[in-house]
Amino acid sequence: MKTDIILAGVGGQGILSIAATLGAAALENDWYLKQAETHGMSQRGGAVVSHLRISDEPIYSDLIPKGSANVIISVEPMESLRYVDYLAEDGYLVTNTKPFVNIPNYPDQEKLMQHLKSLQNVVAIDADQIANDLKARRSSNIVMLGAAAPFLNMDLSVLESGLKQIFGSKGNEIVEMNMKALHAGYKFAMENK
Repeated sequence: MKTDIILAGVGGQGILSIAATLGAAALENDWYLKQAETHGMSQRGGAVVSHLRISDEPIYSDLIPKGSANVIISVEPMESLRYVDYLAEDGYLVTNTKPFVNIPNYPDQEKLMQHLKSLQNVVAIDADQIANDLKARRSSNIVMLGAAAPFLNMDLSVLESGLKQIFGSKGNEIVEMNMKALHAGYKFAMENK
């Protein structure tokens, strides 16, 4: 088992929570894990990217070469464009359709989504709307993780365990809210892949 994942978005969208959940799930299963935040800002609105490599065999580099990512999880659609060159030919792009417009020359949203949807193996999901419908507005990042789950080479139960580890100290209500978000994203991906 080896999965190379690129996490992309902007500061404040929960990239670190996705990475922490995947990391906890990997370590609980005694898998090897390498992560590199190649650049980013902790401030809300700054571009953030993280390379995450999970395998049942040793991993020697923490950076994913272009053309070899199994999955790109992008919580912001324009950030998908920045990293699509990293996607393997049979890899999956899982992108949020809701933009975070933080620059004056943000691309035309309709053209942006048309381009992304024209790519092979794309799951385009309005994670923000799904999270709002669940009354879990702050869990749109976990909706994104759920939408990527079918392509991560790990059972959904492994991700559930990772969520419990990361959010368990915040109480059962937060864990349950995130579980619902994970399952809603997973359901969407299974129906739209």
